[in-house]
Amino acid sequence: MEKINYKKVLKHLYNASSVKISVVDVPEINFLAIDGVGDPNTSESYAQAIEALYSVSYTLKFMLKKGPRAIDYGVMPLEGLWWTDDMAKFSQEDKSNWKWTAMIMQPDLISEQEVEEAKRLAESKKELPALPLMEFRTYKEGTCAQIMHIGPFSEEGPTIQKVHQFIQEQGNSLSGKHHEIYLSDIRRAAPEKWKTIIRQPFS
Repeated sequence: MEKINYKKVLKHLYNASSVKISVVDVPEINFLAIDGVGDPNTSESYAQAIEALYSVSYTLKFMLKKGPRAIDYGVMPLEGLWWTDDMAKFSQEDKSNWKWTAMIMQPDLISEQEVEEAKRLAESKKELPALPLMEFRTYKEGTCAQIMHIGPFSEEGPTIQKVHQFIQEQGNSLSGKHHEIYLSDIRRAAPEKWKTIIRQPFS
């Protein structure tokens, strides 16, 4: 059976220094994604989105593992895009008007037909209110600056500012959406050890 570790294949995108900001070129990548609005800490719709994304992602993994191609791979981490219509009002203190896309990267060998089959299988086993909102989509960020934040989400502010300052000092402008990649299982790891990649596209 072929086994693929996409965290290693895409190491430059799913690993980062916690000290030094790096610049990466992010190509087109396939995702399962769900869009929503509201504070992720209190929004039921955000929790439902995460549950649906993981359910379908694991269903896809086992479909390919047991199927004729016999390919095994690890499910990729949860990622999030965050923004507001007026970015001047994008506040760490008030997240009620935040817009978000919760998403999980999918191998390029997966087809849309297989995604639809996985959605049907997942739905047959569990009630997933966010499933009708799920899309299989391609996302391309292009040139981005990124760094690893270690610690709770509530302390990301200085790290985000560091990335923005780096971009501006290079004479460039922020473009696209604030992007976070959650590498830690927050149910098991202590908050001070949480690892999150902070990524910002620029031009």
